[in-house]
Amino acid sequence: MPAPAAAAPARVSPTSPPSSAASGFLRLLGFGLAGVAQALSIAWPGDGRPLWWLQLLSLAGLVWLLDGLRAQGAGWRRAGLHGWVFATAWLTGSFWWLFISMHTYGGLPAPLAVIAVLALAAALGLYYAVACAWFVVRGPAGRIAGAFVFAALWTLAELVRGSWFTGFPWGAGGYAHVDGPLAALAPWVGVYGIGAAAALAVALVARRLPLRGVVPTALAAMLLAAVFVLPNVVSPLPADARGAQGTAGTLQVALLQGNIPQDEKFIPGGGIETALRWYAEQLRDAKAQLVVTPETALPLLPRQLPAGYLDSIQERYGQPGSQQAAIVGLPLGDGPGTYRNAVLGFMPGGAAQPYAYSKHHLVPFGEFIPPGFRWFIRMMSIPLGDFERGGLAQAPFVWQGQRIAPNICYEDLFGDEIGANFRDEATAPTVLLNVSNIAWFGDSVAIDQHLAISRMRALEFARPMVRSTNTGATVVIDAAGRVTHQLPRLTRGVLEAPVEGRRGLTPFARWVAPFDLWPLWIAALAIVALGAVFFRPGRTRG
Repeated sequence: MPAPAAAAPARVSPTSPPSSAASGFLRLLGFGLAGVAQALSIAWPGDGRPLWWLQLLSLAGLVWLLDGLRAQGAGWRRAGLHGWVFATAWLTGSFWWLFISMHTYGGLPAPLAVIAVLALAAALGLYYAVACAWFVVRGPAGRIAGAFVFAALWTLAELVRGSWFTGFPWGAGGYAHVDGPLAALAPWVGVYGIGAAAALAVALVARRLPLRGVVPTALAAMLLAAVFVLPNVVSPLPADARGAQGTAGTLQVALLQGNIPQDEKFIPGGGIETALRWYAEQLRDAKAQLVVTPETALPLLPRQLPAGYLDSIQERYGQPGSQQAAIVGLPLGDGPGTYRNAVLGFMPGGAAQPYAYSKHHLVPFGEFIPPGFRWFIRMMSIPLGDFERGGLAQAPFVWQGQRIAPNICYEDLFGDEIGANFRDEATAPTVLLNVSNIAWFGDSVAIDQHLAISRMRALEFARPMVRSTNTGATVVIDAAGRVTHQLPRLTRGVLEAPVEGRRGLTPFARWVAPFDLWPLWIAALAIVALGAVFFRPGRTRG
């Protein structure tokens, strides 16, 4: 009996599917690239423009890839890993410039600075990992119900990042829409609501599920119209607060931009003397009704300033009958534990003590030391690194019929805290003012990202925002979020421009002032809970 013929070796077709390891790597790469696109959408490198359509494409890629995991029956760990890769890539791309402050100006060795940035992004990315895993494993199988749950989970992750452990919501997806059709939602639901609307719209369109039937198709179309069209045709302000009726008068401002290099800013005989001399000259010669310096424009405590320095400013702007006032940024305090990042306001016939505003929302590691991280701060050279917190909703600076509400540096990242100033319509601010020093982050996209943040605050509250910064962006933003006047970045100069104060409260101001962001928290949690109770999780086909 002849021996059976040996089986021919299997032939691998050049068109055979890649190995599971290779396909897994490509899938992770896809999530990472979608995350990078999300980061780029906030401020495109070069011109710094927000790209709302790129943010939608990024989210669409995320939804489509998550549906692919659902089709494969991925579990919590695998789905969470892929969501974490997306978020870590996005957040690293959003605030990579922290490396500049830690290494270039803080003296932290470059490898440790890289690790620190990646660790922060990875830690914050865990919130989105949980959201993505829930959507894949527990999300409803239906397109419309699933879209609502995805939007709610996305919003919860954004809210958690923006509030837990003091919050760091830099680069939130909603900021990409400051120039897009969804910007009209800002005075209704704020930046987080814009992010939720973007997530809802994308999930309605990008999922791998067919829309069967007339009713679901019509409902999806109505939802998309409500998101993109309705806010653009309905005014968020009452009739008596629109147009000319809503004006609170015009104020002429002079915004100073000293362009003091960060590596010289605190050097005696260098940046300190340059700043003291230049700002004194501009404060002396300015002709505008309100003159504003950047954050810590005077880089010394009052007791460290040359004799009579502040007195000369008080004499210049305190003369009875004068039509000029000044707001000056400098640190206050008597020693460690009492430092405050503050501005002082000088006006004619003022009280014995000038107006003062102290920063409320401090920067972790830069202005306060989180428990257990003092060792990390000791590795860097950061002056005045332990500040005292100011109160929430401090009194505005009242001048020339305007109520001017200051905020310092990244405080304008927290719209809910700015909203606390709008609890009483009769005393609500007519102008928002931001003073910043972004020189810590060099000539990076941080300048453009921060400008988008300020523009979003102007949209949310229908108030102009004026910004005086050390290196940029020193601008005037109108109540519609448009930049009307701007100095070139990284130049020394004075921006003189008119600012029209506004009155009236947007819907966002009306609900965020008394309730903070709780309405968004409750709505998002309720949608996720309803999705878990009433809709069956299922796999996506295709």
